[in-house]
Formats: sequence, structure tokens, C-alpha cells
Amino acid sequence: MRLAFVTSFPDDPAAPAGGVEAVSVNLVEALAGAGDLDIDVVTTHRRHRCARVEQWNGVRVHRLPWAGGSMLRNAVGPGRRQMQSYLRDLKPDVIHAHDTYGLMVQGMSIPRVFTIHGFIHGDTLVSGERLTRLRSWIWQRVETAGWADQPHIISISPYVRERLRGIATGVIHDVDNPIAERFFNVCRAERQLTIFSAALVAPRKNTLALVDAVAKLTAGGIDCELRLAGSLGDETYVRQVRQRIQQGGLEPRVSLLGKIGTEQVLRELATASVFALVSLEENSPMGIEEAMAAGVPVVTSNRCGMPYMVRDGESGFLVDPHDPHDIARRLRQLLGDDALRHAMGAKGREIALDRFHPARVAARTRHVYEQALTALH
Repeated sequence: MRLAFVTSFPDDPAAPAGGVEAVSVNLVEALAGAGDLDIDVVTTHRRHRCARVEQWNGVRVHRLPWAGGSMLRNAVGPGRRQMQSYLRDLKPDVIHAHDTYGLMVQGMSIPRVFTIHGFIHGDTLVSGERLTRLRSWIWQRVETAGWADQPHIISISPYVRERLRGIATGVIHDVDNPIAERFFNVCRAERQLTIFSAALVAPRKNTLALVDAVAKLTAGGIDCELRLAGSLGDETYVRQVRQRIQQGGLEPRVSLLGKIGTEQVLRELATASVFALVSLEENSPMGIEEAMAAGVPVVTSNRCGMPYMVRDGESGFLVDPHDPHDIARRLRQLLGDDALRHAMGAKGREIALDRFHPARVAARTRHVYEQALTALH
């Protein structure tokens, strides 16, 4: 079977930027390792002026130039025309498109599978940027039209399946995102009272609420440390986060690590007591999957896709992301109970092995390809 894997793919597969790139690298590597697929990865990049083909782990990676201006224009305008022409020349048996690349392959007659990684219109509403309602409305119209066109959709979370009700007309398959196998091999050496979070510092990730929760912990006499890994997003919001840290006298207790590589993420998970992510909008965050695989208990939001990942009271706690008191309460409970942390971490790892291990995800995805081909005939 010849597969065209159409997605955002990093120039350096060892250093993916963001969840979609990480998922793509992990899944392509696992699919290629099975040995029964002929894989072409097709991607675009703003820095490339002409198409080029590279080899990576037995896979051909086709890098096309960015054909449009904005992300939306590239996905539905000149970028779509370029992508479809290129794919017709490749003649794959199956196309597996991810994220906005699903809009680029819209309407093609080749068997298609589409993985939804996020709802751009929903993310836009909580982005804190200008004209959010108008931009969200435009994206919603484009996205929903794209979902309705897809013959096979991979839902990475029941939350995605719920959002597709009444819109999608194709077959929906439930397959989680894969994470790199090395997250299952983390050697834990916990540093007491350490909270780790890996996410862009931005309104949607709700960083301020996590900082406020830590302020309440320290005011209650808990000598904890919050280590925030992630790019610094919206400048105004980052400034607010820094001000909140300074006003609360939290400089010794809150570290803004910036964007870090996979090796450092692994080291942070090895020493963390708790992983925390209190986003306002998420489908299936990679950070939660990685923490669970490493055996780190999770505190996360009680909304969107996160409750489908963390079993409240078993592998972590679900909290109200708008309530720093609730976040602090659950963090305090975990930080103060060694047995509870260990039990929840072990349960999370058990769940992660079944749902997020790359070999298992690749096998489930391969089955979707077979169904897409069978449906054509």
C-alpha cells in the first residue's frame, strides 16, 4: 500500500515544533517500522522556494513551498491547488491528512483519511487576539465544510467525536495520538514538591491560573516549585504572567524555561512530582500523554478533551480551570501524599501503554487505511 501522509512535518524530525509535528513524526516512524507501507510524507514550509524530496528512516519526505499568505488562504486557495496537483502525480493508494492539510485534500477522489487535531475556530475564541469572533466564525464555516467532506475521520478523543455530531457524514474512527516510545522508559527520580507544565504561555493555556494556584500553595506554607516549559506566546499575556510572578514574590518558585527539547522534557518528567495543564480549550494534549507514560500524576481541566484522558481520582485530578482555589486544592492533595502520587502515576502509565504507545496506535491507524480502501471497492 502506498500512503501519502500529508501533514505539518519538521525540518528536523528530532525536534518537532508543536503537537501535530510530534504526532506526525511518531506515527510515521511507527508505520514505517511495520514494513508493509510505502510512505510519502508531503508537507509545506514558508522557507522553501521549490519542491524537494529527502529520505528519512526509509520514508520519502516531500517539502513543497508555501503557496498562500495566511494559513487559511494556503489551505483553501493556491496551497490546495498545489497540493492536489502534487498528490495526483504521486498516485498514492491512500491519503492521510492532518489538521489544516485536510482542507487541502478536500474533494479528492483518492481514498482519504483525516485526523482532526484541533478546532481552530474554538482556539481562536480563547486566543486573546483581535477580531476573535469574526475570525472564529470564518474558520468555523471553513472547518465544518471540510469535516463534512471527509469519507474517513480519525477522532483522537471522544470530545472530537461529540463536536462532529450532525456535521460529519463519513465514518469516524477512534484512535488516540501516539507519543515517542522513550516516554515509556523514563527513570523516575522525583524531586519533592515539583510541578511541571509543558505548554505555550498564552491565554488558551491559562498559564495565569496555574501561577495563581501556586501562589495559594506557597501562602499556605507549601514550599513548591512550578517549572513552566513552552514558548512565550502573546507578548501582553506573557507580561501579565511575569507581573503576577513578581507581585506574588514567586520568582524563586516559578521558572519560565521557554521552549525546551525532548531530552529536557524527559528530564523534567523524571523529576516532577505532578504534571499540570489547566487549558481552556484542548482536544488531546501531548503533554498529558507524555506525563502519563512517564508515570507522573496529572492535574488538568475538567473540560473539552481532557476528561477523556485523565480518570478523575485514579490517574490524576480534574479541576475547574477558572478556579485557582480548586487547582491549588488538588495540587496540595497530591504533593502531600506520596502513596497517592505513586498510585496515580502507575495507573496513568497503564492507561498510556494501551492507548498511546506508538506501535499500538500505528496498528489501529493501519486498520483505518484498510477500511478506506475496502470502502472504495
